[in-house]
Amino acid sequence: MDTDPDMAEKVCIVDVTLREYGQNVPAAGLDVFSPESRIRIASGLMDAGFTELEIFSCVSPRVSPAMNGDALRRIARGLGRRAGVTLITLVPNRRGFDRFLDLGLDPDGYDHALGIFFSAVEAHNRANLGRGIDETLEAYRPMIREAVSMGIRVYGYVSGAFGYREPGRSEIRKPDAGDLNRYVGFYLDLGVERITLSDLQGVAGEDDTSRVLEGILQNIGTPDKTLFGYHPHHVSGEKAIKNSQAAFDLGIRRFDASLGGTGGCVTGAPGNQPTEGLVRHFHGMGVETGLNERAVFELSGEMAQRIYGKIPQ
Repeated sequence: MDTDPDMAEKVCIVDVTLREYGQNVPAAGLDVFSPESRIRIASGLMDAGFTELEIFSCVSPRVSPAMNGDALRRIARGLGRRAGVTLITLVPNRRGFDRFLDLGLDPDGYDHALGIFFSAVEAHNRANLGRGIDETLEAYRPMIREAVSMGIRVYGYVSGAFGYREPGRSEIRKPDAGDLNRYVGFYLDLGVERITLSDLQGVAGEDDTSRVLEGILQNIGTPDKTLFGYHPHHVSGEKAIKNSQAAFDLGIRRFDASLGGTGGCVTGAPGNQPTEGLVRHFHGMGVETGLNERAVFELSGEMAQRIYGKIPQ
């Protein structure tokens, strides 16, 4: 008997290539990683069926030259508003939110979702954002409320949710389960629409991934499957996909990935799970992604040929 397509399992894969890879492109590579090339890749991803993309972040161009104001304006204008597609822009602080608004990314303009992020591990939060976790939350609270009041969709990210290894040290600092639930509650109480939990450095295996996610899901009850997302970094794309399978088995249906498994964080996070590999994995299970697998592989090859090989990182 044929399977009813309406009953098939479905997942949402969020491609983060342009934001995560782009955030690490040096100034010398901007002629290759140009606004035009980024518009072409983003358009290709949307044509392949992606409905959510991380496009860029409002961080200082001193840290990420590819995120300079002129480039972001050209990309935002070139992509415009796309029906049925959510473009996500991350911001680290109030200055970044002001820049988000100045770029016209609010609902009256290009209508991007606003991504807010902090770490579940104090040491990493200080390394990445330059302040403690509680101070970060206090600064975010009025900003998120303002964004929600303006009709901006807010997505929340918790980095280091599975642990963090400081540079030069062997031990992994793992967040307390109660603190993790408090951070999730912080977002939920403020009306954040999506919460993504990140394994910043690929420190968790399948069992630890399941344990952490299960603790969060049990604490809040049975959530809408679209509420939570999983974002694995790992030196091994294959292992990252196995961790995603563990998350899927618990009911997670949103997964971040990047073409070729590229990307990472300036604080030492390795690459991501490869978008094309994750698509093939789910399709092999009979899980619907809404994506054209062949087109995704072609885009990954294009990035490798036209961009990755020409930009030293």
